[in-house]
Amino acid sequence: MKDFSKELGFKTSRSSGAGGQNVNKVETSVTVLWLVDESEFFNDHQKELIHSKLKNRINTDGYLFLTVSESRTQLMNKNKAVEKIVELVDKALIVQKKRIATKPSKGQKQKRLDTKKKLSEKKDNRKFKF
Repeated sequence: MKDFSKELGFKTSRSSGAGGQNVNKVETSVTVLWLVDESEFFNDHQKELIHSKLKNRINTDGYLFLTVSESRTQLMNKNKAVEKIVELVDKALIVQKKRIATKPSKGQKQKRLDTKKKLSEKKDNRKFKF
């Protein structure tokens, strides 16, 4: 978990939704911006991973952005935005292991067939016989 919060930029705007007069006059919504290509904390391979996994959140200028307007105060929204963007980037950097295809064992095949046979016999016993 790298702390690249020094490279983040912030923009504020008025939040939408209910909240009375406070919503109309105070800019509590925070948008956090981060220029991925200019980062000094990540190498080229990590930047490529971030670009590929978060391509829907990166705009044409190369900025990764996230907007938070959960809280009533700008400071709390700013802190939540930093937490969320760090978490988002950390998840993007995780490389999943490649799945190795395996075949079912003889025991598993036999168990499956036995279960099918038992179920078939149970249903067969339900039938009315003369």
